[in-house]
Amino acid sequence: MGSLPDHVKLIAVSKTRSVEEIMALYRCGHRAFGENYPQELRHKQSQLPADIEWHFIGHLQTNKVKYIAPFVHMIHSVDSERLLDEINKRAAACDRTIPCLLEVHIAKEESKHGFSPSDLMDLLNRWDHERWDRVRASGLMGMATMTDDRTRIAQEFSSLRALYERIVQEMAGSFPHFKELSMGMSADADIAVRSGSTMVRMGTALFGAR
Repeated sequence: MGSLPDHVKLIAVSKTRSVEEIMALYRCGHRAFGENYPQELRHKQSQLPADIEWHFIGHLQTNKVKYIAPFVHMIHSVDSERLLDEINKRAAACDRTIPCLLEVHIAKEESKHGFSPSDLMDLLNRWDHERWDRVRASGLMGMATMTDDRTRIAQEFSSLRALYERIVQEMAGSFPHFKELSMGMSADADIAVRSGSTMVRMGTALFGAR
């Protein structure tokens, strides 16, 4: 696809990419990078410039939160209350508040993670601001089905956008930072942007084929 609109943040998916490959993009002015594996992210963060904005975009196990809590810019893949509890605990230990996106299961694939729309609304309706005082609920993330059916992808992204808009309209007072809709990767970023995405994740389109 061509250049992104100004309101859409491009996150370079740098999992398994070398420090040298990341630095090549960094020297071109790029600062937002996304990683899928906590220990790999911790290693790269220690080797690379401090002004890089690290986004965690993979499935996150509770016992791995400690590796990224001191520095992660945003966690895109919060999919359980147990994970919220652990992020809150680790953020408090670092005297930080960590922006987080709540992952919604919108794909027709069981392998994908995330809250169902109904479970998400239930969670938000009983959100405990004291229990999760170090978590900044900043929006939603979702991944479409891996398919060539672009109509299906568009429908899935549109459903996530509708859920996001409902939350913003009904709960803006409770969640003032709820501004991000992270959806779209290299293969479907154009559809995601048309569907209202504010963050897209691209690897191959930026780094080239592995």
